[in-house]
Amino acid sequence: MTTDPPLGLRVVARQLLLASRPVSWVNTAFPFAAAYLLATREVDTALVVGTLFFLVPYNLAMYGINDVFDYESDIRNPRKGGAHGAVLDPRVHRLTLWAAGLACAPFIVFLVSIGSPASWVVLGVSLLAVVFYSAPPLRLKERPFADSVTSSIHFFSPAVYGLVLAGAVWTWQLIAVIGAFALWGIASHAFGAVQDIVADREAGISSIATVLGARRTVLFSLWCYAGAGITMLLTAWPGPLAAVVAVAYLATVWPYRALRDSEAASATAGWRRFLWLNQLSGFLVTLLLLWYAALT
Repeated sequence: MTTDPPLGLRVVARQLLLASRPVSWVNTAFPFAAAYLLATREVDTALVVGTLFFLVPYNLAMYGINDVFDYESDIRNPRKGGAHGAVLDPRVHRLTLWAAGLACAPFIVFLVSIGSPASWVVLGVSLLAVVFYSAPPLRLKERPFADSVTSSIHFFSPAVYGLVLAGAVWTWQLIAVIGAFALWGIASHAFGAVQDIVADREAGISSIATVLGARRTVLFSLWCYAGAGITMLLTAWPGPLAAVVAVAYLATVWPYRALRDSEAASATAGWRRFLWLNQLSGFLVTLLLLWYAALT
């Protein structure tokens, strides 16, 4: 019986980098930084440490844990490997889990030391969602509808945490912003799950898309994106202008509204556009936040 030779340091580092999804780092760091900065109007140690935490360690934990526990299905999924998800060598699975934990630990200790009990709760919920989305025994990614909600928590909870850590005053307009963000996250996960319907069913994996089917999942995603846009109309100026961003997502998903399950893999083309659309949307939202900061 032979064993595979150990991987070199460079190969391991590349695997961990791929596992953290660099293209998505900004999607969690920006919400925290923007929320905290708008609430405090100052750059301090908490802002810097929190932003760094949600930039890399948080993503390594979120996606690395996912790649470890999804290995058996990922090796059967032709779109995996790269921006759509790393296929980690089994020899780095344990190392990935250790690296994620050790990378997060000092940041968590510091953030807990400077935070309030309310911020501890929000951070705890966020981290539990990161772990148990993929890891057993809960493995929420295989619980239809809970999978989309949990995935959404991954992205809007850093913003909520930033606001609570900063001691922000909650208004109904601010709640509307978070609500719109949550709907965006649910819609995005649901649409992303469509492309994997065939692969997930073959692997015996349940998801919102395997339960609803391609067409109904896309329609659900469209309704959530529309709900996010409508909710933004309730926010303080210039927040309502962000509804235009929702229209861009609706336009991206709309062509797949009649997709058959057997053709679900074709939604990957829309998902690639979605990844680039996130970058453009982030830029536009940044401009709106700067405008809001100038007005207030």
